[in-house]
Amino acid sequence: MRIHCKVVVIAVCLGVFLLLYFLGGNAADDPLLREVADEVEKGKKEEDNRKSSPSKPELGRDVAPKFTGKAPARVGVRLGENLRGRKEAKAVNRGASVNAKSRSQSNVGRPAIRRSRAEQFMHLAVVACGNRLDETLTMVKSALLFSLKRIKFHIFAEDPLAPQFEERLNQWPRSVSARFQFTIYPITFSVGNADEWKKLFKPCAAQRLFLPVILKDVDSLLYVDTDVLFLRPMDDIWRFLKSFNSTQLAAMAPEHEVPKIGWYSRFARHPFYGVTGVNSGVMLMNLTRIRSTLFKNSMIPSGLTWEDLLHPLYQKYKNHITWGDQDLLNIIFHYNPESLFIFPCQWNYRPDHCMYGSNCKEAEEEGVSILHGNRGVYHDDKQPAFKVVYDTIRDFPFEDNMFESLFYPIQTKFLDTVNTLCGRVPQVFLKQIEKTMRKVFEDRVVKHVRPHKGT
Repeated sequence: MRIHCKVVVIAVCLGVFLLLYFLGGNAADDPLLREVADEVEKGKKEEDNRKSSPSKPELGRDVAPKFTGKAPARVGVRLGENLRGRKEAKAVNRGASVNAKSRSQSNVGRPAIRRSRAEQFMHLAVVACGNRLDETLTMVKSALLFSLKRIKFHIFAEDPLAPQFEERLNQWPRSVSARFQFTIYPITFSVGNADEWKKLFKPCAAQRLFLPVILKDVDSLLYVDTDVLFLRPMDDIWRFLKSFNSTQLAAMAPEHEVPKIGWYSRFARHPFYGVTGVNSGVMLMNLTRIRSTLFKNSMIPSGLTWEDLLHPLYQKYKNHITWGDQDLLNIIFHYNPESLFIFPCQWNYRPDHCMYGSNCKEAEEEGVSILHGNRGVYHDDKQPAFKVVYDTIRDFPFEDNMFESLFYPIQTKFLDTVNTLCGRVPQVFLKQIEKTMRKVFEDRVVKHVRPHKGT
């Protein structure tokens, strides 16, 4: 009996031993234990990769999902996470730090997107010859004082003026130069006799006719004469491009508001636009449309492209035109009236609007938006109201307070002009510029001041 019991005990012990042996031998095949081992090994590899990885942003992206996602509700995973212990905790801290840096870098990247949008420049062209250096620079200055979007200036100048423009523009403060770019071009005419074109009216004025041909990479453009001053942001006239219908490709203001005293309606010996003609001193152009349009004309039944039209048109009418390139533009749009958008006289306000009595109602209501000092009124005493504005903008230091050094001097000096033809309506000259400076102050200063907490 005792021997039998011993045999039974030995057999039980042997069975337990064999059971443990087989369990131990198959442990590597158990899914749960294998998952634990895999997690441990994976954690080690990730930690080694983190130590050797040169890219911190990539590290941040790798680590973050592991600790923001939900872990599967399995014992093996929880065991694996416990086995990783302190190493994973360190990885979390490092990942959080990297993610913070990544967020910081992404915030720095956002202004780049805004910068790319801001780099959708407005384009402004001007043609300067002779003694027009200072007048042109004053025009450029007025555009920069108030405009919000960046401007690309296309300056067409005689050879002696080109280095002077570059030198003077490069001397302006960095805070100003950051808001514009400029390119200086020589005076060139693609068709006909260059000397003849150059002497057509004022020196080089006919260059504006060739802008669609020369600036092939520019979609839209504002052309202004050198004697133009902006009294509100250029952005506002630039928006007229969106008001063009499907056939309009350029915009100008009427030459006069009253046909009885208008030049074209009384003296023109050639076709002109509308009842009073148009003035080309401020001309907004969709160059892409101009280049792709066939223009009706009085020379051949079929249409002609802009470049092919200019020289034959000049040859036909050269003995009948007085105002050169402006007359040619009037002839073109006489035969193509559907192509022209007309903006109000406040966008091209000249002495003609006040020297025969005030006849620009839009300027009386809203003030002058763009001042055009033709007839040389910036440089003589015939219309001192115009000269006051020009002299004050020319002498204004860029970094001074605009109210103290620009608006108040204009306002004060206007007291000496109230007995003149144009000085009798000071609100016409002052209303828009005051409104503009207040808006610029709000956009550039007030909106960037954070309110105090609790307000």
